[in-house]
This record gives sequence, structure tokens and C-alpha cells, in this order.
Amino acid sequence: MALTSRCRLRGRKIPMETECGTIMSSRSDRCRLLTLIKKHLSVGICGFTRAGCGSGEDSLDRLLPPAGAPRRKSATSLSKTEPPLLRTGTRTIYTAGRPPWYDEHGAQSKEAFVIGLCGGSASGKTTVANKIIEALDVPWVVLLSMDSFYKVLSPEEQALAASNDYNFDHPGAFDFELLVATLRKLKQGKSVKIPVYDFTTHGRQKDWKNVYGASVIIFEGIMSFADKELLQLLDMKIFVDTDSDIRLVRRLRRDITERGRDIEGVIKQYNKFVKPAFEQYIEPTMRLADIVVPRGGGNMVAIDLIVQHVHSQLEERELSVRALLASAQQNQPLPQTLSVLESTPQVRGLHTIIRNKETSRDEFIFYSKRLMRLLIEHALTFLPSQTCVVQTPQGHQYEGRSSNGKGITGVSVLRAGETMEPALRAVCKDVRIGKILIQTNLDSGEPELHYLRLPKDISEDHVILMDSTVSTGAAAMMAVRVLLDHEVQEDRIVLVSLLMAELGVHSVAYAFPKVKIITTAVDKSLDDFLHVIPGIGDFGDRYFGTDSWSDDDQDQPSY
Repeated sequence: MALTSRCRLRGRKIPMETECGTIMSSRSDRCRLLTLIKKHLSVGICGFTRAGCGSGEDSLDRLLPPAGAPRRKSATSLSKTEPPLLRTGTRTIYTAGRPPWYDEHGAQSKEAFVIGLCGGSASGKTTVANKIIEALDVPWVVLLSMDSFYKVLSPEEQALAASNDYNFDHPGAFDFELLVATLRKLKQGKSVKIPVYDFTTHGRQKDWKNVYGASVIIFEGIMSFADKELLQLLDMKIFVDTDSDIRLVRRLRRDITERGRDIEGVIKQYNKFVKPAFEQYIEPTMRLADIVVPRGGGNMVAIDLIVQHVHSQLEERELSVRALLASAQQNQPLPQTLSVLESTPQVRGLHTIIRNKETSRDEFIFYSKRLMRLLIEHALTFLPSQTCVVQTPQGHQYEGRSSNGKGITGVSVLRAGETMEPALRAVCKDVRIGKILIQTNLDSGEPELHYLRLPKDISEDHVILMDSTVSTGAAAMMAVRVLLDHEVQEDRIVLVSLLMAELGVHSVAYAFPKVKIITTAVDKSLDDFLHVIPGIGDFGDRYFGTDSWSDDDQDQPSY
């Protein structure tokens, strides 16, 4: 029969018709369902599906693993280190990528838009989240699950959990202090570490997952609305309202196939903890929601409304950093934090060769590498050192200098900045290397962060940030901002570039006055396409030999 369900928004109701069969709703029906499940523990129960749906996705014959199949030992696929990707049915979303989240002063000017998804266990919150991400079609979304923030259980609590006598559906089961601190930091644009909870051992795995950067954060969990501090961080609150019978079937399938539970234990836990917790703690929070979504991921009308609202919020928060930089008046003298390699006849000659448009690719690479080596050696002189006395083979003392003990990490701005890595490795033994991919959005003209891979504990190191050329400074500013978000101290960052425009020097120095800027030459101006004049051309294309490719095949440079 046709049932009418509604997507409820504050102040308005939007009717939506759906064809769906009769769903068991009375207490006696639920009791009969549980009796049937217990009766057929050893065989699959065929024929029980969501009436009228026809797909059989929730049929109980798929709850039990195939005969002889081993149960999974790992509770979650997050046990292995994963790249910052979210794969949907139609595309791959880089969750670390985003447009500028700071102004021309280098300061954060906008926070991420946080969507909170609440609902009963197995109500379809993650499905709704993925549907929203697919419909948003933007490459800077982070999906954060409350399941990652269960408390570490004591030995006594672990024993209770093993016998299905521990209440995981109580607010006290979650580490709200860590959750609120993590979400607040992520909303502010900082790098965070997310615990990986193992539902088989009921503990946190050793390796936590690094999450960084988003314009949109989707946070989902059964207790998403249960904490006042947490509610204050949510810009939009959504409650996913799904029938209890459907939620029970989904929970059975999930806990048996993914979490290594047996069917008796799942039913026991549901009756003792899950159902009472929903009625006491979760269902009452529906009144706090801005939007109530019946039927979860199948309610595309509600999801479309949500996506429209999020898009409008993102449009209001758009920034034009590069336009502000390009239009800025830079009449001041070059900053004291800038150091230009002395223009000796050798350096002048190297520039003559690599600036010449007639130079072959082989010669361009050879002489660029020579110039890079000189540049890196010059940059190392700005790292802190201390007095050191050693004894020579002749038995005499020599007073010299040595590193102050801090490590050195090189970070290249892909792709052209990667060409400077060999020079750094040649002079810094065992140096660690990180990479940042920043490309220009052809529609907005703004730089966008698409990918990053940084070494662990980079905040303790001095960082040499490498990019081949800097014009407006927009990409360099984004790279520096990424390092600051990973708690690298500003005065420990050294930006090195073969060639910079005066505008780029001023932009970086004005935004980050403690960052040291090292280059081999500073050119005066930019053309209408923001290329350095007289310049060097597209360094990446000339180095990698891609200048003859079609426009569609070339990487989009960042300036």
C-alpha cells in the first residue's frame, strides 16, 4: 500500500509519496520476528524482505556468513593505512583537498561547515552521508564517525562486552572530551588524528588515522546530539528516522558479518541496551534537528534539500585570495626575511641558460640541477647551529659548527617542486620528504589543495618548502598554511624557489613574517596570465618534457 512520509523541516513540511509495503510496527509483531530469528539460527531465513522493495537487500538469509567461512578478525577496514580518498559509485573524492580557507593575511578566515547526522543504530546515517557527498560533488569533504570515539574498556568492561553485557549505546560509552576537541580542531582547519576502534577487541588500534582539511565535515553517530558542546559545533543537524524493524535487520547483518558477533548475542544486546537507549537518549533528540529524514538514503528529496542548503553556505564562504594578492599594491622594499643567492658570474650564467627558450631539455635539466644544488646549500646556512669543538687527526682541536639536533624535512609542492628533492637529498643525509599537490581551479582561478603526504611528527622539524617558481604567492601561501595547520612552527619554515616575482615575495612575507624566503633571483612583474616576467617559462613542462602536450593532458600549474 502507499504510505505518505514527510521530510520535516523547521517551519515547513514537504510531502513525499512512496510505494512501500506494510512494515511491522506492533510489539507483538516484533516479538514474532525475534522468535523466528531464534528458531532459525542454523539456517538462513529466506523470504523475509522489506515488503514492496523487491531487492531483498535486508533479507535475513544474507545475515549469516556462508557455511565454513571464517569470521573476520578485524572490526573495520581502517586497520590498514588508507589514502585520504572517499570512493563513491561514480567518482573518487580527495578528502584532503579544498580551496583557500585563509585570507590574504594568511589567517584563517572561515571554518568548515559541519553537518551532524543523528539516528538510531543502523538507521542509515552513513548511507545518507555518502548520498550527500555524492550529490554535493565537491572534492573537499570529510566523513567522521562517532564509532571511532568509543572509550577504551577496562579488563572488567571487556569481559562484559565479550558476553554482550556492556552498554555501547549509552552516552557514557563515548569519549566526548576527545570527540569535541577533535571536531573543534578539524572545524578550525587543523590536522587531527582519529582513533581507530576495533569492535572485535573493544579497544583502539595502535595506528590512528590522520585527517586534515575540509570545507564540509559530515559527522554521524547515535549520540551526535547528546552533548551541549558538540551541538554548538554543528551548523546543520539532521535526524535519520528509520523503522525499528529495518534497523534491527541491518544491525544483525552488520554485527555478524563485520564485527564477528553471533546472532544470539546481537539479539540479547539489542533487547537489553540498543532499544532502551534509543527510546531514552536518541529519539528525544529528534526535536533538536533542523531536518528529519524518513527512510534514510532512499529519501532523495530530503537529500536534495540538504545539498542545496550546503551549496548556498559554501558560496557565501568563497574567497578570492589570488585576486586580492594580484591587485595588492606592493610598493614597499623587499622584506628582510628574503635572501637572494649572490648573483656571481656562475649564477648569472646558469640563469642565462635555463631562461633561454632555445635551450634543449637535457641542458635545461642539467643546469637547473646545478642551480638547485647551490640554492639548497645556501638555504641550509639559515638553519640554526651551535658551536662544536672536535679533535683533528693531528691531535689539535678545531672549533666549528654543528646542527642543533633538530631534524630536517623537505616538502615539495608538486609537481615542479619535486625536481628539487635530489639536491636536498644530496646534501642532507637521511632527510625526510613530504609532498603537497596544489593546482589552480580553471573556473575560479584559485589554488586548491588536492593531496598531501607529510612525515609523522613533522611539527618537531625544520621544514624546507620547495617550489620551482613563485608568482603571486597564492600556492606558496597555501603550502605554508598547510604546514602551520600541522603545527610546524612558522620560524622553522624555509621557502626555497629558483625564481620568484616581487609580488610573491611580498605576499608570503606579509602573511607569514617569520618564514625565511630563499631564491636565486627576483623578477619585477607578472603578465596578464600571472606568469613571472621576464621569467623562465613553465618550469614543470620544460623539465618533464610536457610542453608539447595538449592542454587537456597537461597538469594545471599553480602560481
